[in-house]
Amino acid sequence: MIKQYTLDNGLRVILAPVNGTDTVSVLTLVRVGSRYEYQKINGSSHFIEHMLFKGTKRRPTAQHISRALDAIGADYNAFTGKNLTGYYVKVDKSHLELGIDIIDDMLFASKMDADEMNRERGAIVEEIHMYEDNPMMHVSDILEEVMFDGSSLGWEIAGTPKIIQEVDRDEMHAFYKKYYQPSNMVLVVSGNIDRKVNTWIEARFGKRKNSKEELTGFESFVAHAPHSKPLARVQNKETEQIQLAIGFPSFGIQDPRNPALSLFGIILGGNMSSRLFVEVRERKGLAYFVRAMNDAYEETGNFMVRAGLDKKRLDVATVTIMKELRKIVREGVTSAELKAAKAYVQGQMAIRLEDSFERAQWFAREKLFHASVRTPEMYLKHIQAVTVKQVAEVAKAVLDFKQMSVVAVGPFKDGEELLKQVGL
Repeated sequence: MIKQYTLDNGLRVILAPVNGTDTVSVLTLVRVGSRYEYQKINGSSHFIEHMLFKGTKRRPTAQHISRALDAIGADYNAFTGKNLTGYYVKVDKSHLELGIDIIDDMLFASKMDADEMNRERGAIVEEIHMYEDNPMMHVSDILEEVMFDGSSLGWEIAGTPKIIQEVDRDEMHAFYKKYYQPSNMVLVVSGNIDRKVNTWIEARFGKRKNSKEELTGFESFVAHAPHSKPLARVQNKETEQIQLAIGFPSFGIQDPRNPALSLFGIILGGNMSSRLFVEVRERKGLAYFVRAMNDAYEETGNFMVRAGLDKKRLDVATVTIMKELRKIVREGVTSAELKAAKAYVQGQMAIRLEDSFERAQWFAREKLFHASVRTPEMYLKHIQAVTVKQVAEVAKAVLDFKQMSVVAVGPFKDGEELLKQVGL
């Protein structure tokens, strides 16, 4: 049974016990990411994530933080998205108090040392280059640049090398102080939880105060007008394999159609028995990797089909993919496919949520983005209630070919050449 409460400073707390484990995870999500930024400081949310590991008043250097955690065999990291930033430690149950203390210390007492920041600029630029040099990872970023063009939602999470080299320390620090407030955070402790946890949370997080600066949000994405041919962009790169991504605007995080969309994605391209996997890989050998997936944001989403394709048979592969997309819109799915997809969701969730960190992520995201927290069991009830008709409806709503975008990493001059080669 989970326990939810809110501290006097507005920090939302969830305790989510897990039976049969000797570990416990401490996760804090901050509701800020790259879409909250302005152009001059694009990448600052990710930069701040790095800097919070570089030293605090009580733990002056990165080594003080890492040695304290390595000494107890902790698993720890952080991550930045377009609408959130997360920090976590996973520890043996006997070290929960230390885990809470270190996360609190990093979040609220980071030194943001200017010299350390200047050293970190180079590391982040190399991280950007690493992603750009990995076509399989970078193609998704390019797709969202196209789909969400004109909005901060389309910006790179890590920014650009130029911005990272030039961003002002004081400007970035002001952004940090503005959004890193207790009332803009969710804290989840999940796993084998000591009964003293409330005392430890109050002693650390409970002492932190909100700044007087009012939080601001972001401008909502305005959908592009329907277009007769897909929006297209490429990263020109000599590769043996073409990384192709086809995207369609989907639904916002709170949209009640998302359970049906999740099941639709599984049937279309979510596992090794999905339609795309069977047709594109198993029957025709056109790809090693082909998959359908969905990313949801506050007011919109990105339903995407990705594939790594032989450039000599790119046109055949694209025709095959598009044929499957049009077929599923035209004919819908079968009751047998829907039943299998529901069982797949249930099995995958059971496996994933055995882990205390995964369970912490579930509840933290629910608390951050939903009016009320759904337990995994509640979500599975929504999944089980989805009908064949509802899946058919979301297929038609999402796979709107007049809103399609296509991007690729490969030896293409521009988007026009890509569209010509893939026959779109």
